[in-house]
Amino acid sequence: MAFSPRSPLRRLALALGLGLTLSAAGGGAAPAQTPDPENTLIMTLESGEVVIAMRPDLAPNHVERIKTLTRENFYDGVVFHRVIEGFMAQTGDPTGTGTGGSSYPDLEQEFSDAPHVRGTVSMARTPDPNSANSQFFIVFQRAPHLNGQYTVWGEVIEGMEHIDDLKRGAPGSGTVRDPDHIVTLRVMADVQ
Repeated sequence: MAFSPRSPLRRLALALGLGLTLSAAGGGAAPAQTPDPENTLIMTLESGEVVIAMRPDLAPNHVERIKTLTRENFYDGVVFHRVIEGFMAQTGDPTGTGTGGSSYPDLEQEFSDAPHVRGTVSMARTPDPNSANSQFFIVFQRAPHLNGQYTVWGEVIEGMEHIDDLKRGAPGSGTVRDPDHIVTLRVMADVQ
């Protein structure tokens, strides 16, 4: 797979070669541990690429589920069915209604003390803490009321502006026609 010199994936690949990583908060390169391609996702949206660093140190079972579903192309074409201004963007339901999931069993929670800050990627669930399956959300800004209540499994390290630009709305609200969707979601190790 070829990438343009200006694509976020190309810039990330260059940063990997330099032993740098990209910061979600500042958007610039800072000395840090080199991201692991096996635990990095490339989400392609119509507006561009979003790079997500997964956190198996926080949620190994959830990261494994996301990678399994990604490698099955489960997320390709799935809409952002719930996007709330100033809060979060949610996806991962193949029905687009907010009530669907994968054919795999639900996961037991892996709550941690990782905060929900801009770019945090966390699993959606019902009121049952052990009901996460395939749906996840990305927060637009600090959401401390979610801390310790939802399983954090990753963080956006590049392309958050594409998440910011998603159409707003929620299931049943009638406010979003033609919601934005994930074009493809891939594990970086599989596209190098």
